[in-house]
Amino acid sequence: MNEFDKITGDEETFRDSISTVNEDGSRKWVYAKKPKGKWFNRRQVVSYSLLFLLFAAPHIYIGGHQSVLLNIIERKFVILGKVFWPQDFFLFALAIIVGVVFIITFTIIYGRLFCGWICPQTIFMEMVFRRIEYFIEGDWTRQKKLNKGPWNAEKIRKKTIKHILFWLVSFLIANTFLAYIISSEELWKIQTDPLGAHIGGLIAIITFTTIFYLVFSMLREQVCTTICPYGRLQGVLLDENSMLVAYDHVRGEGEKGRAKFRKSEDRKEQGKGDCIDCNQCVVVCPTGIDIRNGTQLECVNCTACMDACDHMMGSVGLEEGLIRFVSEQGIKERTGFQWTRRVVSYTILLSAMVIMLIFLLVTRNDFEVTILRQRGSTYQTTPDGLISNIFEIGLTNKTQNDYQVELKVENNDKAMIDLAVQSLTLQKEDRLKERVVIKMPMSEIHNGKEILTVVVYGNGEEIQRIKTKFIGPLL
Repeated sequence: MNEFDKITGDEETFRDSISTVNEDGSRKWVYAKKPKGKWFNRRQVVSYSLLFLLFAAPHIYIGGHQSVLLNIIERKFVILGKVFWPQDFFLFALAIIVGVVFIITFTIIYGRLFCGWICPQTIFMEMVFRRIEYFIEGDWTRQKKLNKGPWNAEKIRKKTIKHILFWLVSFLIANTFLAYIISSEELWKIQTDPLGAHIGGLIAIITFTTIFYLVFSMLREQVCTTICPYGRLQGVLLDENSMLVAYDHVRGEGEKGRAKFRKSEDRKEQGKGDCIDCNQCVVVCPTGIDIRNGTQLECVNCTACMDACDHMMGSVGLEEGLIRFVSEQGIKERTGFQWTRRVVSYTILLSAMVIMLIFLLVTRNDFEVTILRQRGSTYQTTPDGLISNIFEIGLTNKTQNDYQVELKVENNDKAMIDLAVQSLTLQKEDRLKERVVIKMPMSEIHNGKEILTVVVYGNGEEIQRIKTKFIGPLL
């Protein structure tokens, strides 16, 4: 039974295990041939552009802020110079939902293209760590020979240099990762201050460096097949109309299946498919699969097999595109991308959610004000006969300016506000909580309560108004 029979018949034993595990459960190391071709060149442009942005973003400042900061410890997030606080959590939650819907929509249309072209794991593995490996140990055949050979001086030297470079790159990634969390300024302090001043930071850097080193030197492609949830999720998202890196089995197998190339033969007349069984699509695959078996869990749509196949097709004078971006339906019916109802529905949903998110971001307040009655308190009667309530006011300033805050009751001239401090100073990008006492005559209270509108002024200008309930005796 040839490989095509596996995808057209009932026997698909290749799906019973992943390509990086032997029958006895041991690890099968993948030696991928160095890729080259037009698709690889395009991937390089995308990958190195994204790597530049990744390493540069923590050191680019917009409006006095790090362009991207995800400070979970202080619950402060900065995106493109805009500061987000816990009060903006609903925006963060909505952004996550939009991201999930985007991934679902993208996968439905383009399959696992994100994994091969944008995912940091793939970019670092294929464009950084494997490039180091190719440079030091050579292409896949040399690597295989070196690993199986004895531990002589050459092997020790190459392995030592390689793993030192792996560790240094992992150290750089770990520092960049921490810069996104604690800020580049704090990271610089850890790096330049005396060693004993930042033991916790040093431990964090070493820990993250070790994790990244083990991922890219040991786990490698197994992250995509056994750890990453997206790899498992794709199985329920793809359908026969999803665009994938796929082998055109109709053209490749013909009537009698694939066969080695022979000069001056008419393959169509003999019923042979265009696949010349050169196996180049297999040896170049970074996850160790045979794309001719059909859609598989391990495939990350990296397009390495497309370049390898196009090169071989050109070498023997056959048409390129035997492996290409195409849907299963497109292979059967010889059609391109189709706007199905499923694709249209998800696209409309995603567009609506993106518009909603943009609207909420544009209309986001620069200030957050809360006025709540102090927990467990009730009204009190003052010696001069006034009814008082104790409130807690919370102020959040998301701007770059300091404010002197004043509070006034708008809809009741006889209501008075007493502060526990002489003045309220709200500093830039800061939060403030204080107790305030509101007093008013009993005659102003109807049915035991009164709704008051408190206006908050910052540097003499109104910044927000908020309603609160004032309670008193029920007369």
